[in-house]
Amino acid sequence: MVNIARWKIIAVLIVCFLGIAYSAPNFVGADTRHWMQTNLPGIFPSKSINLGLDLQGGSHLLLQVELDDVIEERLESITEALRPELRKAKIRYKRLTETKDAVVVTISKEEDVDAVKKLIRENERNLLLDVKNGTTIEGRFSEDAVKEIQDQTIGQSIEIVRRRIDETGTREPIIQRQGDDRILVQLPGVDDPEQIKELIGTTAKLSFHLVNQGVSSGTSAGGVMTLPLVEYPGQTMAIERRAKLTGDLLTNAQYSPDQNGQSAVSFRFNTMGAKRFCDLSRENVGKPFAIVLDNEIISAPVIREPICGGAGQISGNFSVKEASDLALLLRAGALPAPLTIMEERSVGPSLGADSVEAGKIASAIGMALVLVFMLFSYRLFGLFANVALMVNMALIFALLSGLQATLTLPGIAGIVLTIGMAVDANVLIFERIKEEIRNGRSIIGAVDAGYSRAMSTIIDSNLTTLIAAIILYSFGTGPIKGFAVTLGVGIVTSFFSAIMVTRLMVVLWLKDKRPSKLPI
Repeated sequence: MVNIARWKIIAVLIVCFLGIAYSAPNFVGADTRHWMQTNLPGIFPSKSINLGLDLQGGSHLLLQVELDDVIEERLESITEALRPELRKAKIRYKRLTETKDAVVVTISKEEDVDAVKKLIRENERNLLLDVKNGTTIEGRFSEDAVKEIQDQTIGQSIEIVRRRIDETGTREPIIQRQGDDRILVQLPGVDDPEQIKELIGTTAKLSFHLVNQGVSSGTSAGGVMTLPLVEYPGQTMAIERRAKLTGDLLTNAQYSPDQNGQSAVSFRFNTMGAKRFCDLSRENVGKPFAIVLDNEIISAPVIREPICGGAGQISGNFSVKEASDLALLLRAGALPAPLTIMEERSVGPSLGADSVEAGKIASAIGMALVLVFMLFSYRLFGLFANVALMVNMALIFALLSGLQATLTLPGIAGIVLTIGMAVDANVLIFERIKEEIRNGRSIIGAVDAGYSRAMSTIIDSNLTTLIAAIILYSFGTGPIKGFAVTLGVGIVTSFFSAIMVTRLMVVLWLKDKRPSKLPI
């Protein structure tokens, strides 16, 4: 026990030094920290803990995902795909449409029912088919299929919202699912959320359609639909309903002025998109095609020649900001479903500052009481425990900074709780040493027994608390996760400081002083 290998001593000292060094940026001003991040090499500590929404203010948004629109769009896609298949199979039908929750096909001959069911299943296997009146076939998604579509839509929406927000430079946003069809977005440090709301709320579904010149504007039937022209308010254009290309084939989009110096967006397709775009332009030279964004025609140029480079440009009556935002949206990808803002609130920085100040006061009071108690109860050994507690605090801040964790008000509560728990192991060890001395053990034997016999109890208590922290983090939401992170980190660091740091100080003191009586 009293012999610690030199490499262990060096390792403990290095960990303590690194903990103090990497926690230091949290205790300097913002200007100093910015200078450190700008001028110091990456190996030097410059990161600090990110403050959450409740500590530095910001915006809170609760978004509703319109899942019904996804189901309707899926059914519409099945209907459009089924129409040419029925014609190819020479199956006559009286009606082919989609309702809110079903695809409905009414055929002329009852003997074609099986063939139609086969065609529907080839397009979508998850439809439950029901035959009514002998010639009407209705296809609806099963409950499992609807659940799978919902989960996929929510997941895609969260990822795309995250990409869009990341493009704006917002640090440490909280974006997570809430309930069956909602997404919680918290943006620390964002005082004016209007731009974020506009970016989030835009579906950004880009598609390329051929213009149907043989149908008068205003017609929306069969394979044709009429959409408004953005460049010419009040005017519309008839285009083919089925898109020839979609925005998911894009690999990049950037703001780029056109030849006339007007704001425009340059885009590039992936390999498959480039081939389709080349074929589309080659087969339709001299014909107009429409670029559609969220059910509005933003441009309808005439194809002058085949475009086979995989790149193109969208020009229109854009401002610089509108073109830049459009490029951002296209890079991030289209939302699979519209988002509606159900709840919005802002947390002012003054409220955040009050929370930080209250957290500082609570932490300082808790720290002071623990330090006084340990010093009064265990004297010199209490001083060792207090030094280890300071090292523990430095290690907590260093780890949270290195992980770039977001500190919330519940997180501060976790740190305050850790202050009390951090000396718990030392109390167990010191009380065990006192008991061994009362039983007549020597000083070395009592210290050795105190650390070795209290170890199992310390491991049990820390392990059970760590398990609770892991469960809170796994199943909790934002504030609860913040508490769980600081609690879990605090348990790990307090175990190190209580066992390794205090043990090192006690052993070095014993070797140096060789006391006849322990001041405990």
